Amino acid sequence: MASIKDVAAEAGVSVATVSRVLNDHPSVSADARTRVLAAVERLGYRPNAVARSLRTDQTHTLGLVISDVMNPYFTELARSVEEEARALGYSVIIGNADERPDLQDHHVRNLLDRRIDGLLVSPTDGGSALMLDAVRAGTPMVFVDRWMPGVAVPVVRSDGRAAVRDLVAHLHGLGHRRLAIIAGPAATTTGQERVAAFREALRAYGLDLPDAYIGQGDFQAESGRRVTEGFLDLPEPPEVVFAADNLMALGALDAVRARGLRVPQDIALAAFDDIPWFVHTDPPITAIAQPTGELGRAAVRALVDRIEGRPPESVTLPARLVVRRSCGEPSPRNVAVNPVTNRSES
Repeated sequence: MASIKDVAAEAGVSVATVSRVLNDHPSVSADARTRVLAAVERLGYRPNAVARSLRTDQTHTLGLVISDVMNPYFTELARSVEEEARALGYSVIIGNADERPDLQDHHVRNLLDRRIDGLLVSPTDGGSALMLDAVRAGTPMVFVDRWMPGVAVPVVRSDGRAAVRDLVAHLHGLGHRRLAIIAGPAATTTGQERVAAFREALRAYGLDLPDAYIGQGDFQAESGRRVTEGFLDLPEPPEVVFAADNLMALGALDAVRARGLRVPQDIALAAFDDIPWFVHTDPPITAIAQPTGELGRAAVRALVDRIEGRPPESVTLPARLVVRRSCGEPSPRNVAVNPVTNRSES
């Protein structure tokens, strides 16, 4: 493997001149710059990123701590983050918190030790002292999807309130009146927000959300299964179960089928966080879709703005309702084609 000394010899310049060219220093003549870059190309020289970072105090590396890599939503988010970062000249190191605050802080600590230039985090809760310390120390940081209330960090997220209202209006129009929710963790902003939006939307139709119709989940499939079993054991089970994320929806579907019941004939099912699998379930699941790829790309741009000295901005994008057939909707042959998209969801 070629060294910087080999490049200097090939170009007929000093090692210092090669270093200045590689660091884009303006004091190098155009002729020397051309010869150095040609030598780099001929020899296939690749600068040592670690050594260069010690000189420039920049690694061109971002850290991303996501809540659960097994959740398809976060998998897609991580992919869009990596793609946008690469396009802007940064690499990404990913840590999976597995919905555990202790594991989240473990990854944050390791990433900071690696001297990353900035950090993207989807917090598992709102009380991480480590992240608060990192913010106070000036670490460039952006929250994505979730956030820590009261912390002065840009947030890139979707707003699902309008989509939840659309969902409740849709369910009400289908004749459903007893609606239950499998909530996400109360320690997360998304867990709190989705329950509040659901309750508010029900209130607009004069419907209550009794405590018996609120089941505490943890954004994992097993909790969706457990909560749904509890709903089905009630003297008056709900007509609809709304799962506040995709994995809990799949757990709910398992619980219904384990009882020998059918969706939507015996109980309807809807979900927050649409995923590609939902079109392949039987029936396909009505869901609220977040603009996941756009969120990931916007989060990277906000973080890079912060790193490179530009004022970063928080970004809020709308979620949307995707109607399929898990809530008693008409079969596709009876659904009018949308004149805007020229298609219907099935």
